[in-house]
Amino acid sequence: MSRLKAIAIKKLPRADMEVIDDAQITVANGIVGDFRGSQRGRQVTIMSESAWQRTCREIESELPWTVRRANLLVDDIEFDASWIGKTLHIGEVELVVTGETDPCSRMDAQQPGLTAALTSEWRGGICCDVAKPGDIKIGDQVEFD
Repeated sequence: MSRLKAIAIKKLPRADMEVIDDAQITVANGIVGDFRGSQRGRQVTIMSESAWQRTCREIESELPWTVRRANLLVDDIEFDASWIGKTLHIGEVELVVTGETDPCSRMDAQQPGLTAALTSEWRGGICCDVAKPGDIKIGDQVEFD
C-alpha cells in the first residue's frame, strides 16, 4: 500500500519549496498556494520516493526531495508511460495523470548531472490534473485505477 510521504509548494516561480503537512486541492488551482496549480496538464506533480533515491545514488549525492521541485512525494509506486490517463486517489482527492514531468535545465543548476539522471525511467515523476477536489495530508493512502 502506497502512502503520501510529503507535500511541498512554491508560491512564486523559482521560489524555494515550502514543505507543508496538509493541503487543500481545488479543480481551478491545484494545490492551494502553489503558483503553478492553475496550469492545466500540470496542476500537481508527483514523484516516487524510490525513483528519487535511485537518482541520488546515480549522481552520488544525497539531496532533499524538494530539489526536484515536485508537489507530492509518494512511496511504493513506480511511474512509466502506462500511467497516462490513470486516476490516483489520495485521501478524498482524485488526480488524473497527464504525462511525465520532464526535468528542466534548472536541475543541473542545483546539482550537475541531475537532469540526465531524472530523465531515465520517468524518475522525474508525473504531471496530473485535478478531477475531484478535497484535502490531503501526509500519511494518506495512495491508490490508483
